[in-house]
Amino acid sequence: MENNFVTADMIRFEQYTLLEKLPDPFIAKNGQRLTDPAAWADRRCEIADTACTLLYGVRPPEPEFLEVEPICDYYYSRTKVYRITTGTRERPLSFRLKLLIPENTEGKWPVIIDGDDCFRPQEGYYEAALSRGIGWALFDRTEFAHDVQSEQRGCGALYETYPELDCGALSCWAWGYSRAADALQKLDLPIDLDWIAITGHSRGGKTTLLAGAMDERFRVVNPNESGAGGCGCYRVQIRGVYNNEVEGRNEVLRDSMEAFPYWYGKAAAAYVDRENELPFDLHFIKAMVAPRTLFVSEAAGDLWANPPGSWQTTMAAKEVYRFLNAEENLFWYYRPGYHAHLACDAQMLVNVILHQKNGEPLDERMFRVPFAEPVPAFDWRCPGTGTKP
Repeated sequence: MENNFVTADMIRFEQYTLLEKLPDPFIAKNGQRLTDPAAWADRRCEIADTACTLLYGVRPPEPEFLEVEPICDYYYSRTKVYRITTGTRERPLSFRLKLLIPENTEGKWPVIIDGDDCFRPQEGYYEAALSRGIGWALFDRTEFAHDVQSEQRGCGALYETYPELDCGALSCWAWGYSRAADALQKLDLPIDLDWIAITGHSRGGKTTLLAGAMDERFRVVNPNESGAGGCGCYRVQIRGVYNNEVEGRNEVLRDSMEAFPYWYGKAAAAYVDRENELPFDLHFIKAMVAPRTLFVSEAAGDLWANPPGSWQTTMAAKEVYRFLNAEENLFWYYRPGYHAHLACDAQMLVNVILHQKNGEPLDERMFRVPFAEPVPAFDWRCPGTGTKP
């Protein structure tokens, strides 16, 4: 791997504002604070019903059926393509799933689901996994819900299948990740279904976090540079300079609602310029992945994605991982550079998978941050460890 380490002087803050301390995810709907880790499963469901519904809208229903049809599959091919038909019998929808099979594997192999097949990846991105014995399952999330700024909310196949569906595109796209997992379970291939990872970039990263929060089949969840509505932080707002060259600020809820309102649930718009009043922040969504593996990958120069805000919500989610005795399943990584999904990002995801699966040593770039660490944005800790972080 390249020696692209970040250093703590890469981002200089011209403004760093904490609107309000991050809310405590351990306080249940009944007002009681959790004391038993066994209660987290119920609390996780509460967060799904409240925070996820507010921000993303309702979750689409489970499909009535799912069928897999091979449309490009021959003996020597390392690429297989399938048409997946699902939804309801009355109004079915279909999408393409492309499988890239790694070379020289023995036994079952892990697979990474990536819904960003609507983008063109950097050279070497797929090879970063294929060369290490890990496959890819690729689909185009926009086959479920359109991503066209000139259109109104609710355009795309999933809205046609469920005409009463009241959610944003992010929720539809996350539903697509789950259907890709359904399809993998039906294939007669040596895929290790215990090692399904998911990834996506930018809006695809927001989708990845939501998909991983909602579907526990995903062993490793890797949102890449997902920002507001993903791994960022609504209560932390910054303006800064990267490498003494590029000045910028982070995305706030108003930006999202003005540019891409169709990504989100309708209720989210009520909190524009009132982020401090949100009953949650994005550490709640991160914590829903626990105790499974969450790997947050960021770029130091991507100020729009709020690098320090992402660190703050990761530190807050870490309290939930600590509560569940699963701190070893939380990873974060920053690289130099700007908004992109690069081959080195895929290499780091592969490193996380093989570290946990086979004991491969962690890359030394893990856990470094490109800024002086600020004071934690919360004053609570996980139950049983005191009150201060």
